[in-house]
Amino acid sequence: MPGAALAAVTIKGRATGMPKLLNPVWNEAKDPKANRYTFREPSPTVRADVRTLVGYAPKELCVAALGEKGAPQKTPRSIVIAGGRTTPVTLVVAEGQQLQFENRDPFPHKIYDVGNKGLQPVEIAAAKTRAWTPPGPGKYEIRDQLAPSIRSWIVVEPRTVAVAYPDRQGNFAIELEAGKYTLQGYFNGEPVGKPLEVVAKPTPDEQFIKEALVVGASGGPSAEAQK
Repeated sequence: MPGAALAAVTIKGRATGMPKLLNPVWNEAKDPKANRYTFREPSPTVRADVRTLVGYAPKELCVAALGEKGAPQKTPRSIVIAGGRTTPVTLVVAEGQQLQFENRDPFPHKIYDVGNKGLQPVEIAAAKTRAWTPPGPGKYEIRDQLAPSIRSWIVVEPRTVAVAYPDRQGNFAIELEAGKYTLQGYFNGEPVGKPLEVVAKPTPDEQFIKEALVVGASGGPSAEAQK
């Protein structure tokens, strides 16, 4: 029917190379000058590969589907503050998208954006929220005056249509209308790896991408994460 909305289909894929992505907060924590409490006593009952620090994809790796032009969602995108981190850590949104920070800790937080781009340090009490809309395209680094472990990134990319987060094995699913898209991984607020061109067909309802989305081979972690 003319004017009818296109039904979205589920595109399923897999990201690879995630062990090469490292969060720079870890480097901050191990710096003796930071005076952080860290516990590094090795345990003989824990395998060495399990003790290796790697990025946690369900929070930190944002897979964005980029089209000709994205549009903000009608409802705010939620960013949860809890346990010294945010969920998600990196979020990619279309221009004009409203965000809502939710404090689920029993104590206040005072988040702000590095570079004074619009998010002033205002206290968010326990169980309270704060709404904010980034003023324009670009990367916004979020820190907390009361919790130094919090370091997150908002990326405003006008072409963003939808985003997804892989599970620990790299599997992800993203809802898209029929059309051509570029899948791009974002980590620490930066595009990582190799963009992957995909085509969403009108049918079937579930479609699988044969080629993996490589996020850690080309591009890799940001230079800051490698320090």
